[in-house]
Amino acid sequence: MRKHLSTIVLVILLLIGLSLLLYPTVSDYWNSFHQTRAIATYAENVAALDNASYDAIWDAARQYNRNLCSRSNSFLLSEEQKAEYESLLDISGQGVMGYIEIPEIDVSLPIYHGTEDPVLQVAVGHLEWTSLPVGGESTHCVLSGHRGLPSAKLFTDLDKLREGDTFLLRVLDEILTYEVDQILIVEPQDTAALEIAEGEDYCTLVTCTPYGINTHRLLVRGHRIDNIEEVKTVRVTADAVQLEPMLVAPVVAIPMLLILLILLLLPRRRKK
Repeated sequence: MRKHLSTIVLVILLLIGLSLLLYPTVSDYWNSFHQTRAIATYAENVAALDNASYDAIWDAARQYNRNLCSRSNSFLLSEEQKAEYESLLDISGQGVMGYIEIPEIDVSLPIYHGTEDPVLQVAVGHLEWTSLPVGGESTHCVLSGHRGLPSAKLFTDLDKLREGDTFLLRVLDEILTYEVDQILIVEPQDTAALEIAEGEDYCTLVTCTPYGINTHRLLVRGHRIDNIEEVKTVRVTADAVQLEPMLVAPVVAIPMLLILLILLLLPRRRKK
């Protein structure tokens, strides 16, 4: 009886350890799957828009950015302004306004309205008091993402970007390319580098730093440049390769079951 009990305890401890070991890989896969699906669904919804609806959505976002420049206190939104903000570029009703691609660190993530924690756990959030990601003179879009989460990669490798690297924003059917021209580390309350500069078209990516300590903010700013020829025709389609979660489950479960089976059979062989 004691031998059986010790075997059961050993198996439980082994399974717990294996689960902890596999958690980052499995959860990162799971989040990547949902990120890919969110992007594909967004592309589907964009493709379904007629020309009139498309133009109206784009023009409304541009007008919002123009109004933002003239607002006395852009950091605070009234309830009415927040409702307007959350409706802009949200063609699916799910809060997705586009997606970002950072080729240098192999990142492709949906962009959601706001920077609440549920958003930042799985995707990139748009700071609601900054310009919408549609470009144009005198705009400064700011996108925030977590770093170092065990469950998702997100902006973990943002510190690997260097001046001259590029990243892309795909909003509706438009591609906006930005070239990194400034990298700063600032205090969390220091927002001076996020302000709109007259005549400039900026986008800044924000994450916490140092890795695992998170006392400061890493700001990676890019200025708008012409699209690179190779990416002008790139489109994400709804039938892009997507692995279902059920396909990855056996990869995790089978090794665990084999170990469990071996541990259960070993005592029986010893008795024989």
